[in-house]
Amino acid sequence: MDEKLKQRLDGLPDKPGIYFFKNPGGEIVYIGKARSLKDRVRSYFAAPADLKVANIRAETADIDFILTGSEKEAAFLENNFVQRYQPKFNLRLKDDKSFPYLKLTLGERFPGIVLTRKVEEDGARYFGPFSPASQARKTIHLLNRYFGIRGCEESVPGKRRRPCLEHDLRLCSAPCVGTIGETEYGKSVADSILFLEGRTGQLLKALKQRMDEAAGRLDYEQAGRWRDLIRTIEQIRERPRLISVGLEDTDIFGLAREKDRLALYVLFMRGGKVRDTAEMISREPGETPVEEAIARILDRFYGQSEDLPDKVLLSHPAASVRELAERVSLKKGSAVRFSIPRRGRDRKLVEMAVRNAERLLGKPEGENPGLADLARILGLVTPPSRIEGLDISNTGGDESVGSVVVFENGEPSRSEYRKYKIKTVFGPNDVASLQEVIGRRYGRMIKEGRSLPDLILVDGGKGQLHAAQKGLETLGLGARPVISLAKREEILFTWERNDGLRLDRTSPALKLVQHIRDEAHRFAITFHRERRKKKSFAS
Repeated sequence: MDEKLKQRLDGLPDKPGIYFFKNPGGEIVYIGKARSLKDRVRSYFAAPADLKVANIRAETADIDFILTGSEKEAAFLENNFVQRYQPKFNLRLKDDKSFPYLKLTLGERFPGIVLTRKVEEDGARYFGPFSPASQARKTIHLLNRYFGIRGCEESVPGKRRRPCLEHDLRLCSAPCVGTIGETEYGKSVADSILFLEGRTGQLLKALKQRMDEAAGRLDYEQAGRWRDLIRTIEQIRERPRLISVGLEDTDIFGLAREKDRLALYVLFMRGGKVRDTAEMISREPGETPVEEAIARILDRFYGQSEDLPDKVLLSHPAASVRELAERVSLKKGSAVRFSIPRRGRDRKLVEMAVRNAERLLGKPEGENPGLADLARILGLVTPPSRIEGLDISNTGGDESVGSVVVFENGEPSRSEYRKYKIKTVFGPNDVASLQEVIGRRYGRMIKEGRSLPDLILVDGGKGQLHAAQKGLETLGLGARPVISLAKREEILFTWERNDGLRLDRTSPALKLVQHIRDEAHRFAITFHRERRKKKSFAS
């Protein structure tokens, strides 16, 4: 076992969550769940191992994980991520079969309760998911027995003249033959909803009293029925937070800070399921307010993202969040709500994101999987510890500016960012403007004897790459590694691959260069807007 894997194993917490085994290219080859990440993942590296475990071990070059609140939540999250990434060694869960839900058909006069694995927008109420599936079936049985809710899909009223066997077994109130009125049945449905929603404090108290009374009468059969209902209610109260029957799209942000290091962890809920994550670590001057740092990150994040949610949950306040919400809503074409939840399921989701942000700060400084992955892709001898990103911004050639952002060990070093007003180029000529910035930036660094970056990244395609190469050659830096990243297609152009590289969307290298490119773009466009604003005031 290499030193990197040993460090990963030593850093695993004794907490529930899901874990990822990744190959040298960063591809996920296996996903699992655990009550204790530390114990479960270590067991894979204990000899002897069966053939499957041996194959997983042979392909594993890195390990990552996500913390959850319980083992049950880990099971739901494992299911979501296996369906999302389809790892080669996960033989089960790879189809679209999901955990079961209960469907209460509220669109009918006498609603019924049925089991389903698909949530639809059909006017019914859905509850769940349930794990294991037997809990869902047991819950239906108890709703039938204790609340009289029908479990069939017959038409009500129908052609039946007498109740079926379910009524004789006291598993249905038989609305199909008129043994119960619509008003009284509606009350039973309302009680069932309270039961399924987990708003059961008063209900549990009453049921426990009935159980004790039945046991006092030596009616142990009836006491057992109340006991079973109480147990099922208590199990349902532990509702999973990682799946929502509302089918909403939500981004959940958790923030943690330690001195000048700021970590942000994002859970992406799509279609009601948390199915992806993202993490960001940056350096912020200690005096920078958290509100400003979050606002800057969110502005950059949603300025570049095309996959916009309906709702954004934050762990901390962000500066000018109302204006940000308006910009994101305008881009999406519908309202996007930003909020800081104080209680309930949403608050629990945010707390989970915060826990994972805190663990990011626990990683050794300088450790960034994107650097090693990028070095491998580009054929560099060592990971590029210092990367500089460049971009040009203008409006029809007016107030043209350039930006340089600096990343040290994969993290932004904002104190070293630089802005440039374009002086020698007139009109909308990004290529020539880029060459000017390169000449001024690196010409001065050579003159002052300062260390040059290990890698230069420019925002754009082949044209921008060739311009950067030409500008560096003019300075005698033709051998300096330079790459470009094109927007939308996200194609990486390099000094050796002029046709471009399409990296896997889960690649740590792609996420790193996207972060640098987006930061350079944000810094340039912010400076450009400032220049235009000053010009408009002057006129």
